[in-house]
Amino acid sequence: MDSITLKAPAKVNLRLDVLARRPDGYHELRMIMQQLDLGDEVSITRVSEPGIFVTCDRDGVPDGPENIAWRAARALLDRSQRSDGLAIAISKNIPVAAGLGGGSSDGAAVLLGVNQLLGLGYSREELMQIGVTLGADVPFFVYAPVAVAEGIGEVLTPIAQMPELWMVLVNPNVPVSTAWVYKNLQLTARENGDKLPRSFADLAEVCAIMANDLENVTIPAFPVIREIKEQLQNRGALKAMMSGSGPTVFGIFADESTARAAAADMSTTSDWFVTVTRSIA
Repeated sequence: MDSITLKAPAKVNLRLDVLARRPDGYHELRMIMQQLDLGDEVSITRVSEPGIFVTCDRDGVPDGPENIAWRAARALLDRSQRSDGLAIAISKNIPVAAGLGGGSSDGAAVLLGVNQLLGLGYSREELMQIGVTLGADVPFFVYAPVAVAEGIGEVLTPIAQMPELWMVLVNPNVPVSTAWVYKNLQLTARENGDKLPRSFADLAEVCAIMANDLENVTIPAFPVIREIKEQLQNRGALKAMMSGSGPTVFGIFADESTARAAAADMSTTSDWFVTVTRSIA
């Protein structure tokens, strides 16, 4: 095998609780994360020249150590003491700096792809251990399409049942720095409460648990997020919420046709990134 191509799915946070600030500077989180059919395409090819070469069809995406896909490949080559040359081509469909996990998913795809391409034989658990050194969301993309994530995001528990979710994603085309959001988050005293559910029978149960503590930081700085939430709900969304640190907002709809009608309407009235997608199981 000389090359391999994988899909790197986007994600949304159906729930994001920030519980505490840790001594190491990270935050203790409790989340429900769901992968989506929307995704980047990551192609990895063995080349004769030693080194790691990253190209991307999106302007402004770094091609060296600042790119998480590059670092993922470097981590595997160093761990396995290999000197293979690898060319990584990323075709971006996920907006950058959007709260959808595109960079972390690309990194996870490289871990999975290089492991298979070079026959390294690392287990999923070993790849997850490497992944957490690259970014807190990377282990989730290696682990499963939907999960409860705790710790900084690396402690993962499977969701036993999740209904299919049709969503409209709307991004106002403004980048938001995750580091900035967490730096400006004011934690308040709160009860950690019970564990999040591990099974959801229907859309009503999903909508009932949806919440995102980071909206308290991002929405005041970017009021367009509140506007998008209102527009989605006015067009039939059962619930609309910001994903991750934003600014992407997703609305959950009862079915595909309702979602597509809402997306078509919003696409004609703004220059925002608007797309229909669904959860993957």
